[in-house]
Amino acid sequence: MPHPLQLLLVLTLVVVVAKIAGDVAHRLGQPAVFGEILAGLLLGPTALNVLGWPVFAPVGGVPVLDTLLDLADLGVILLMFIAGMETDVEEMRRVGQVAFWSATGGVILPFFGGIFLAGAFGFPAMWEGAFIGTILTATSVSISAQTLMDLGALRTREGTTILGAAVIDDVMGILVLSVIVALARAGQGVGLGSIAWVMVKMTLFFVVAIAAGRLFRPLTEWADRLGTSQGLLALVVATALLYAWAAEYFGGIAAITGSYVAGVLFAQTPLKKKIDMGLAPLTYSVLVPVFFVSIGLRANGRDLGQQAVFTVLLVLLAIVAKALGCAVGARALGFDNKESVRVGIGMISRGEVGLIVAGYGLTHAIIGEAVFSASVIMVLATTVVTPPLLRLVFPKGRGTHVALEEAIASPPPELRGPE
Repeated sequence: MPHPLQLLLVLTLVVVVAKIAGDVAHRLGQPAVFGEILAGLLLGPTALNVLGWPVFAPVGGVPVLDTLLDLADLGVILLMFIAGMETDVEEMRRVGQVAFWSATGGVILPFFGGIFLAGAFGFPAMWEGAFIGTILTATSVSISAQTLMDLGALRTREGTTILGAAVIDDVMGILVLSVIVALARAGQGVGLGSIAWVMVKMTLFFVVAIAAGRLFRPLTEWADRLGTSQGLLALVVATALLYAWAAEYFGGIAAITGSYVAGVLFAQTPLKKKIDMGLAPLTYSVLVPVFFVSIGLRANGRDLGQQAVFTVLLVLLAIVAKALGCAVGARALGFDNKESVRVGIGMISRGEVGLIVAGYGLTHAIIGEAVFSASVIMVLATTVVTPPLLRLVFPKGRGTHVALEEAIASPPPELRGPE
């Protein structure tokens, strides 16, 4: 079967299964994303291994999974843009210090915990152990953001802190990654010049990105008057993609951070509601389900083998260290116990960020296949447990005080995709 036809067939399968699984999860009292991730596990090599069927055999050396993952990357970029649109900047300023110290605790504790666990299982502390700790520092807020939106809690104090801490965590995690990679390549101490250059690039990206945001208001008003269909939406999508590209290419940080920043800036324009109404159907109908299902498609639970004990402990460490580190940071800055726990749980998921870091380590021979397989299972486990844990700590009605505001700012349920 030609590659384009394979892609059409697999997209049909993924979207339909994701929506059905999401509805089942919703009926069971769980966020829709929980069902969509489990659908990926069912379709992936852990169970049915659908993409291994003859009908999806690579054509011309191009596996259909590669194309599917490209679409998944696009989906998470737009999802993070929407999360940025839903972020209350004023509230984020009020919780800025809390977000910083939550992110700091969520980086330090998992990093050193990973080194300790690696040493206990005989992995060399330099460099494999350090890289295991680096993988554990990652946080992917996209799944937490989706779940918080489902719960109507994205604009609560805890939700805003989670989003802010995730952005700071991303910067810290990339800095840690840069240092470890430089150490591994040099086999000795890292020069201060290289570290300084990484920080300069990050700083320059945020400065330029935020400064350019001042042009968004006149640009959106101009695009909305264009004599072409969906001129405003085209401008917004193009800008989100450009910010995502610039974040990774120039700033050295994750692309999703760039799209999130773009969303925050567009949220300050008078056309926010119109942007929401246009972007949500595109994102939630196809791209977001593809992203969540792709998480399960990447993992193979059958490969645990002799690393089963290490993998289980890695998963437990990933959950406890990240939640505890972030919660302690929030508690130290004035959040009460319940609020601190919510912040910690919201930061557990590693998602695509953890996979990117693990894949980098494998590609550059810093970690081996065994550590990579365990890391993928860890990423999947933390991704799966986050939605139900958030549901547990954010009881029904938690977000009711912002329900009216979100109803005005966001599309109706039938347009928003998974609920």
